[in-house]
Amino acid sequence: MARLLAALVFTALHWSASAQAPVRIVVPLTAGGSPDTLARLLAQDLQTASGRPYVVENRPGGNQNIGAEHVARSAPDGRTWLLAPDNVFSVNPYLGKAAFDPLADLTPVTLVARIDFLITVPQALPARTLEELVSLAKARPGELNYGSSGIGSPQHLGALLLERIGGVKLNHVPYKGAAPAVADLLGGRIQVWVGAANSLLPHIRNGKLRALATTAAKRSGALPEVPTADEAGLRGYKLDPWLGLFAPAGVAAETINRMSADAARILSAPEARARLAAQGIDVQTSTPQEFARFIREDNARWGEIIRSSGIRAE
Repeated sequence: MARLLAALVFTALHWSASAQAPVRIVVPLTAGGSPDTLARLLAQDLQTASGRPYVVENRPGGNQNIGAEHVARSAPDGRTWLLAPDNVFSVNPYLGKAAFDPLADLTPVTLVARIDFLITVPQALPARTLEELVSLAKARPGELNYGSSGIGSPQHLGALLLERIGGVKLNHVPYKGAAPAVADLLGGRIQVWVGAANSLLPHIRNGKLRALATTAAKRSGALPEVPTADEAGLRGYKLDPWLGLFAPAGVAAETINRMSADAARILSAPEARARLAAQGIDVQTSTPQEFARFIREDNARWGEIIRSSGIRAE
């Protein structure tokens, strides 16, 4: 009888601990960027609504593959999620860097947002327009440094497009995330950064950085006075990064659908949407099925660009 009671107590305690174990939203980048901002917004609302602890876990490195693979290898119990950028799914598979298959080992939950990217330089750099930056780079081939979050990251691809369309040669300096790169941009150790608006806007508004252009086909709502790269002279330039929410393969469809609906509810709230828009984050959500189809199309598009560009993993 004593053994039975002990077993029941152990089971009850184990169930209670499991029920209160935190749900993790893994971000495969350092804190402070757009993915981290969105993950923390989701975690805060989900915790308030459910009463269950939610934590954001930053796992940078490996061009976002380290954090993504961690989630792919996690138990499919609905307690581990991934909020990741597009390159994990659309670019990295063509670079041969991952020890997992993101298209097979992770389940799409919902598109979360499209991110306004800006071509920026330090205020001290003698380039007030994109045209002047191109002219400066042509006069100093290979001397201007640009940062990225790794080979094949949106920052890397954005700078490669700048090189290709502008006919210039820049020097690539990879980082583990936006925060250390922006710190070096402010310090003048790198001279060009093609990155997410939310981490750049405070420095642009206080005059430490200069936004030369936006990378999408339309101007940013946060900086309507800044031209698109196409308008500024780089004809055909377009970079339109996205973020999405994912789960390990094998998570129950009911759990996936519930999280997709919860994320859409949280992000589509007028207050949240307006706050994010001011940071250059354009909320866009979808059903899991729509998102899966979108990823396949985006993967095929970037695969063609990568093959033609000859990008290789280092």
